[in-house]
Amino acid sequence: METNEVTSMPRIGDQAPAFKAVTTQGDINFPADYAGKWAILFSHPADFTPVCTSEFMTFASMQKDFEALNCQLVGLSVDGLYSHIAWLRTIKEKIEYKGMKNVEVTFPLIEDITMEVANKYGMLQPGESNTKAVRAVFFIDPKGVIRTIIYYPLSLGRNFDELKRVLMGLQTADAFGVALPADWRPGDDVIVPTAGSCGVAKERMESKDEGVTCYDWFFCTKKLSKDAVEKALYK
Repeated sequence: METNEVTSMPRIGDQAPAFKAVTTQGDINFPADYAGKWAILFSHPADFTPVCTSEFMTFASMQKDFEALNCQLVGLSVDGLYSHIAWLRTIKEKIEYKGMKNVEVTFPLIEDITMEVANKYGMLQPGESNTKAVRAVFFIDPKGVIRTIIYYPLSLGRNFDELKRVLMGLQTADAFGVALPADWRPGDDVIVPTAGSCGVAKERMESKDEGVTCYDWFFCTKKLSKDAVEKALYK
């Protein structure tokens, strides 16, 4: 009887699956090489495709923004190394898009022709394709823990402002011990963690803590300035 091996997909809170790989920037040992830093590991379906080209140009144009937040970018597709190199050269020499031109991609792009890494990270979605990785994004913290996972289908390019917002949100929640409301951006109010009991929460509601606003016992916010966030996050 033929059996199909099923690889368990990593989840939020798991240690990022480890692997060694060849990339356009040399060999890497992931996530060990990125210890002490945040990393965004992302996959794309194929080299020399238009949506992927627009994404790589955008990521490369924003690379310094992510690095300023102590975050490194690592790309992946199931293409080979020479395909990667030729595609990135074409992007730099020939493609001009939305004011971006002469864009050089200097973050590593993983060769994964065996699909080993794509399978470890659940980047192959049979409903989309058995041979192309979907647009997966893994946010991995300085301890090598997966903190957020976002999947996009083959046909839809990613929102890079949102990817940066997610990274800043995760770092802000860690740095200040808060939660963040819908559509949060640096400078917006943040959510104060719920008190341990209703009685304690009621006392907090009735208190006049500076900068804290309570809408009910389970929902209190406080001010957190954009300057404070940026001072804590930017390196």
